[in-house]
Amino acid sequence: MNSSNNKPINDISSFQKPLPKFVQKNLDDNISLIRQQFSNTDDLIIREVHKGSERYAVLYIENIVEIEKLQKFILTINQKSDQSVTEFLAIQANGSSEIGRIEKNLLSGSCIIFIEGCDLFFAQDISNSKERAVTEPENEKTVQGAHDGFIENLSTNLYLLRKRLQSSKLNIKYFPVGEKIKTKVALTYLIDLTNEEIIVEVERRLKNISMEMVLNMSFLEELIEDSSITPFPQILNTERVDRVIGHLNEGRIALFIEGNPTALILPVTFSAFYQSPDDYNSRWLMGTFIRAIRHASFLISILLPAYYIAVIGFHFEVLPDELVSPVGSSIENIPFPPLIEALFMELTIELIREAGIRLPSRIGQTIGIVGGLVIGDAIVQAGLISTTMIVVVALTAISSYSVPSHGMSDAVRLLRFPFMLLASSFGFIGISFGFIVVLAHLCKLESFGTPYFAPFAPFRMKDLKDTFMRLPIWKMNTRPLDPKPKDMIQSFVKRGWKYGQRKKR
Repeated sequence: MNSSNNKPINDISSFQKPLPKFVQKNLDDNISLIRQQFSNTDDLIIREVHKGSERYAVLYIENIVEIEKLQKFILTINQKSDQSVTEFLAIQANGSSEIGRIEKNLLSGSCIIFIEGCDLFFAQDISNSKERAVTEPENEKTVQGAHDGFIENLSTNLYLLRKRLQSSKLNIKYFPVGEKIKTKVALTYLIDLTNEEIIVEVERRLKNISMEMVLNMSFLEELIEDSSITPFPQILNTERVDRVIGHLNEGRIALFIEGNPTALILPVTFSAFYQSPDDYNSRWLMGTFIRAIRHASFLISILLPAYYIAVIGFHFEVLPDELVSPVGSSIENIPFPPLIEALFMELTIELIREAGIRLPSRIGQTIGIVGGLVIGDAIVQAGLISTTMIVVVALTAISSYSVPSHGMSDAVRLLRFPFMLLASSFGFIGISFGFIVVLAHLCKLESFGTPYFAPFAPFRMKDLKDTFMRLPIWKMNTRPLDPKPKDMIQSFVKRGWKYGQRKKR
């Protein structure tokens, strides 16, 4: 194996020459074309190899390929004495004549082989398989059930999906997204369940994305969601395989992107963000209880600080007689109005949270706990904040972190601030007005044509079985109406043993 000179082209005019559309028969011309495309990179390796009277060249990007795979592949080519290089590669590798496909193959970890006198190139995958193991997502841990999650490799993610959902009805479509740098996006759905109008709409939005490079899943989410002027997420993010399969079985769509472990579920409703796999892995009574607490946390996290401000500033008479004296004594010597107290403490909590995220994991939790205790105690001792406000802010923070979805947690943390301003200005009237506006906004919001606040608006009694409560599995024999599935019936069988025989569908 002989190494050819891999010298960069310094002539700027060479960049302006249009590349031919097809591979040339002359090997040196083909090598020159690739050097023109990758003129300023030193990790493009070009090796010329002779097998008898045949001459061919191997090109690859050294930082993304596995050298052992390459050496084994070249050795196999040279050992086939009964076949020419072209005959062997026609069977073992992917051949093409289009110059435009070479760049994509090189950058995806394949080696490109040109053969003297052949107007085709052959691509063989020798990519480096360095990737992290399949583990449970750190931000979506469960007590019971499966503990596998998606990783940054698209092929592995689709393998996990196929392995768990073994159905010929599972469709996967690929879309290259990005103007200059293409990012591979996979659209997955069950063809016998998913509404065709939703599929067409998602495909239309993906095809009409205009951006040089879609870097991650958050970019894709913002580019295809219905409304960006809202704190509420309209697409569900998850890294759990079982969660994706559950939503696919309801007639929804899942999007995956190369290099990101997150899947996007659409269309979704408000209730989907308060559902957790643990709800289905535990008994239905406990699942209903925990889910009801989560929905109550939505009200607590956005209304509790505002309620405290309204009571202290406008409606002190609503307090029971037993609480008037303790609350009054706690705020008696506080120099600031309730709004300033609340804003100061809420912003302090947000700073501690942000610091805990950015610090190394070994000291992040310690700083969060110790910082909160020390700062809280010091502020109370200094007489800047009342003890009642400390309790209110602590309950609010705990409530906002009980949401299973990170996007919805961010939304409720943001909403509490306008409610605090309304309460400080108009008391309970301001809170009521703000809550009406939020409800109206939720009723108006849509996710790919699906009412966001379904099944509450429009109201549908049958779909309440899996919202703020979770009925037994054998009661969920129909799919929710919001994604408009082709087949509403999930199963005719409830508990066949109880009726003596199975009901035939």
